[in-house]
Order: sequence, then C-alpha cells, then structure tokens
Amino acid sequence: MSEHRVTVTVNGRAVARTVAAQRLLRDFLRDELGLTGTKGACEDGMCGSCSVRLDGSVVKSCLLLAVEADGQAVTTIEGLAPDGGLHPVQQALIDNFGFQCGFCTPGFAMTMASLVAEPGAADLDAEAAREALVGNICRCTGYVRIVAALLDAARRVRDGEGRGQAASGPAPASGRAPGRADGR
Repeated sequence: MSEHRVTVTVNGRAVARTVAAQRLLRDFLRDELGLTGTKGACEDGMCGSCSVRLDGSVVKSCLLLAVEADGQAVTTIEGLAPDGGLHPVQQALIDNFGFQCGFCTPGFAMTMASLVAEPGAADLDAEAAREALVGNICRCTGYVRIVAALLDAARRVRDGEGRGQAASGPAPASGRAPGRADGR
C-alpha cells in the first residue's frame, strides 16, 4: 500500500499527515482529524452529505482522495463559523426548521454558505434556490424549509446580519428550542 505525505489547511489550521494513497478526503477528515460533521452516506457523490469547501469551492469529499487536497485549504462544517458563533446559514437553518434528523444538514450548510457568498445570491427565488441545492439530498424533509432557510440566509448575508449569533439565542416563535446546525 502506497502512502503519501499531505499538508492541508483545515478550518484555518495547518495539518500534515502521512496517508494511504487511496484514503478518501471524507475519511481523512472524520477518522484522522475527528471532524465528524462531514458525513458519509451514498458513497458515490449523489447525496451531498460529505460536502466541504476546498479552496472555497464546494466538493464532495467522498469523491476526492486526501492526497488531492494536498496544499489546499479545506473548510468543514466545524470551521464554517470560526468565531464560535453561527454562520448566517446555520442560524437560518435553525430559525426556519430546515432540518429534521440533521444528518444531511452539514452538507446542505456547506453548499448554502457557498451560494450565499456569491454575488447576486440575495436575488435568489425559490425555484433558483431549489435548483442550486440539487446536489444535496434530504430523506426527511420536503425541502420547503431548507429552501426557506437558504433564501433567509441570502437575505441575512446581503443585510450583514447573522455573524456570530450564539446557538443559545431566543426560542423561535413556535416555542421549540433551537437545535444544532453543525451536524454534531
């Protein structure tokens, strides 16, 4: 079995490891670095549960080898809001009840965070939002609340809201306590 030395920046921290040539980026993140927010589900890049950002672009980490990330920056759900608060996407998912079991939420959040960072994201409508999320699958919801969360997050980013909000903020109007949108 061939091994290679890789150096990557993960969530702002430099990491150097020797990995097997066939080690998936997803497994490297989960098993070697303990970043369990990145999920494995379909094993063939169809569901998006393993989505991370690689040098700013969303990728499916079950389709990339760890050696392919050598010299690049990886952001996982754990590093989406490095200041200890929540990213506007995470807060919007909570506020709009955009998840049920939460398994797919990290992948959706990573995709959504990239989308809301793009110019013109605030102009998304529901149809464009659904199209933009086509690479992510949720087996629990009907997507209505996920799409609402994406539109809300785009508005928050446009308006400069949401950075650093604590997960223990006020309960939503329904009276249900807010959940976690970090996949743990």
